Amino acid sequence: MMSKKAEVTFSISELAKEFDITTRSIRFYEDQGLLSPRRQGQTRIYTKRDRVRLKLILRGKRLGFSLAETGRLFELYDADKSSGTQLRIMLELIQEKKASLHQQMDDIKVVLMELVTAENRCIDTLKRLEKSEQPE
Repeated sequence: MMSKKAEVTFSISELAKEFDITTRSIRFYEDQGLLSPRRQGQTRIYTKRDRVRLKLILRGKRLGFSLAETGRLFELYDADKSSGTQLRIMLELIQEKKASLHQQMDDIKVVLMELVTAENRCIDTLKRLEKSEQPE
């Protein structure tokens, strides 16, 4: 008879420490329906699935995904991983986000070039001012 392998679980404080976020943030993501830990009395018990989702939420946040967008991706994934319709919608969302990020990257490059130009003008002007202030 095979024994059932114990499922790896995490406490809210373990996840908070691992991802360097507050327990309040994790509870917020739960309130938003993005995480669904089991309960044992008042204790939340998070699975590996919850841990992966938390990692994806935080990564998505860093990449500019809203929590609503992340939730929609989770819903699509959970609904039917093999549905062509779900996958097409998911691809569309991914492509929209990629296009938005590419536009942000282009905008950042332009701003950086403008900042370098302004910086160089400031340096040149400062050098001229310092040169003209030197006693002869």
